[in-house]
Amino acid sequence: MAISDGVLKKILISYAYVAIWIFLSFTVIVYNKYILDPKMFNWPFPISLTMIHMAFCSTLAFLLVRVLKLVEPVSMSSDLYLKSVVPIGFLYSFSLWFSNSAYIYLSVSFIQMLKALMPVAVYSIGVLFNKEGFKSNTMANMLAISFGVGIAAYGEAKFNTWGVILQLGAVAFEATRLVMIQILLTSKGISLNPITSLYYVAPCCLAFLFVPWMVVEAPKLRETSSFHFDFVVFGTNSLCAFALNLAVFLLVGKTSALTMNVAGVVKDWLLIAFSWSVIKDTVTPINLFGYFLAFLGVAYYNHVKLQALKAKEAQKKAVQADEEEGKLLEVRDGEGGEKKSHSQDD
Repeated sequence: MAISDGVLKKILISYAYVAIWIFLSFTVIVYNKYILDPKMFNWPFPISLTMIHMAFCSTLAFLLVRVLKLVEPVSMSSDLYLKSVVPIGFLYSFSLWFSNSAYIYLSVSFIQMLKALMPVAVYSIGVLFNKEGFKSNTMANMLAISFGVGIAAYGEAKFNTWGVILQLGAVAFEATRLVMIQILLTSKGISLNPITSLYYVAPCCLAFLFVPWMVVEAPKLRETSSFHFDFVVFGTNSLCAFALNLAVFLLVGKTSALTMNVAGVVKDWLLIAFSWSVIKDTVTPINLFGYFLAFLGVAYYNHVKLQALKAKEAQKKAVQADEEEGKLLEVRDGEGGEKKSHSQDD
């Protein structure tokens, strides 16, 4: 059966969005590693780098929303902003700070393996806040993912305890942020795309990071008198970070969240291959075996979520069909009653 030009065009566009997202996500991760790693660009200031990103993204988001008016802002009161957006900004700032800090101590490949714990953290925190129902088979799957990551960690050639603590902290903060978005925004009918998210959240992140920056990194930066701000490196790095948010908007908007999850798996394997072949990080067979077990668990989790989503959509369509049928019957009954009354009048 031949594919029509319209369908083929949609498929090619979807693949193009996936490729762009994978490329930008890949680039941002490797670029951040390059800047922060003491053996590369040697600028080990993760809070400063995160603040540069947030300042850049805040400025561009403001231009797109308020000046160029290409993106519609969300109607939001100051009370809602303080109670909903500010806590999310706090969690996001620490998630970015910790994840960027991990690049100083861990290889890119091992960080990607530790990130496989994200579904475990999201599910556990969801259960804690009553956003997810506890299911023994789902928890068994979470334990399987954790076991796989544990094997990968056991096989890590350059294991660094502090780096692992930072990355696990980043996963915990990010998972909490995702659950809080559901509780504080989605449940109230507020939907933020990546641009409006940056418009509202990035300034909060900048404010929250300022205090630890003053205490931890500002004194060290004053001592580093030999450093000169490289506008090309930090400018292109920040531009890639902002472009990644645009790519997320396009990918989820034009395809689906599941497509992004699948693309994320492809990106993780590519990063592991790149880390081993180009950066020359050590990737052991035990590493790969453990990550493969975790990968199977994550794939199964995504499959179960997709099936649940499909069932929910089918149920929703069935309810809508029943409602429409009920309305049609009401209209017909009304028309029948009118005709009957007219015939009696005659």
